[in-house]
Amino acid sequence: MRQPSRSSPLLEVVAAQKRGEPRGMYSLCSANRFVLEAGMLQAMRDRAWVCIEATSNQVNQFGGYSGLTPERFVAFVEDVARSVGFPVDRLLLGGDHLGPNVWRHEPAEAALTKARELVQAFVRAGFSKLHLDASMPCADDFLDGRPYLDVGTAAARTGELCEAAEAACLGMPDLRPARYVVGTEVPRAGGLQNKAAESETTQPADAEETVALTREAFAARGLEAAWERVAAVVVQPGVEFGDDTVIPYDRAKTRALSRWIERSPQLVYEAHSTDYQTRDALKQMVEDHFALLKVGPWLTFALREALFALAAIEEEWLARSAGVALSNLPAALDEAMRKRPEHWIHYYRGEEADLRRARKYSFSDRSRYYWGDPAVQGALSALFANLRRGPIPLTLLSQFLPVQYDAVRSGRVENTPKALVLDKIMEVTARYAFACGDSARHAWLSSS
Repeated sequence: MRQPSRSSPLLEVVAAQKRGEPRGMYSLCSANRFVLEAGMLQAMRDRAWVCIEATSNQVNQFGGYSGLTPERFVAFVEDVARSVGFPVDRLLLGGDHLGPNVWRHEPAEAALTKARELVQAFVRAGFSKLHLDASMPCADDFLDGRPYLDVGTAAARTGELCEAAEAACLGMPDLRPARYVVGTEVPRAGGLQNKAAESETTQPADAEETVALTREAFAARGLEAAWERVAAVVVQPGVEFGDDTVIPYDRAKTRALSRWIERSPQLVYEAHSTDYQTRDALKQMVEDHFALLKVGPWLTFALREALFALAAIEEEWLARSAGVALSNLPAALDEAMRKRPEHWIHYYRGEEADLRRARKYSFSDRSRYYWGDPAVQGALSALFANLRRGPIPLTLLSQFLPVQYDAVRSGRVENTPKALVLDKIMEVTARYAFACGDSARHAWLSSS
């Protein structure tokens, strides 16, 4: 079990926001090793903490789709940290959408039993930021023949989850109590399905109702002290993305929502699906009290861009070289996705040409589920081995990875496959670091 640091960058962000300072914190929602390494390198560059989050379907007591339990996920992240020289005590680990979602096709009683066990497993593993989310209807939650769950019931179930989390701390005096995030306003997983759709913005009255009912649910279970550790509420700030669509942040639509949270002495907003927003839009979100920004698919989208660019370089450079077997990485990835379509088939639409393009290039980036496939891993290893035959020609770097070309020329980045990939991912993390200001650096310095 990991012992969380005694200092808290999350509290520093909330305190700064309440002082009127536009500071924020971003979370890396990924279990990809390249992504985690890039995020840690970014944090070291900024002298910052790094927040890494696992979703309940990705990591749970049964392994999730990643095959990792909470305890094994923590061990994996700490191994990555040691490999890049990042201080383990500067890791903030979070659990995202912890609740019955994974088991929503079961009756509520059974699903909630598993959800309580899930939350306790996260607590005991050392996760210190927990998003409790019981907003999804279970198999027996119906109204007029349709799946339905009212806000009050969702709040009551959130109270149950918090009670389980608090119980997990009993008898473990060295384990620091968790900080909580409540509420949900997250669109359907996988992004927009309709290009013409717009993402609705949460209304202040709805946010107020969620907070009030959840606070009552905590109080009903004697969890007033735990409520004091609720740091944020999840709302929808009107941002979203689909296969080839991004709905940009419009601060005019969130003005009332921003004013409402200013009245709370302890809460900021947490925003999901912030991927692909511009650097300035992300900064505006932090200024408008969406202080906790989640990013996931954009990180592996950048990874895929880098690897496809390297595969193009490999083709141009080595295709006619004696004794060289090309990796054919893009083809290997697509073959793996076609063999096991369960991670994308329900999210992509259109004719075969549309599906082929989405499998490669969609903003939703369902290809992220396939990088661990043995055949894909073999192709990736072959790609890196081929590109290590000598310095990658600068002309090809300029053509396919122009930003990294400049970084190589300036001496900031090594001309090696892995260094180029990590720098490409850090194009994304750097935008979030900019948007969040120097809050993480202040938290680092104030506790060192």
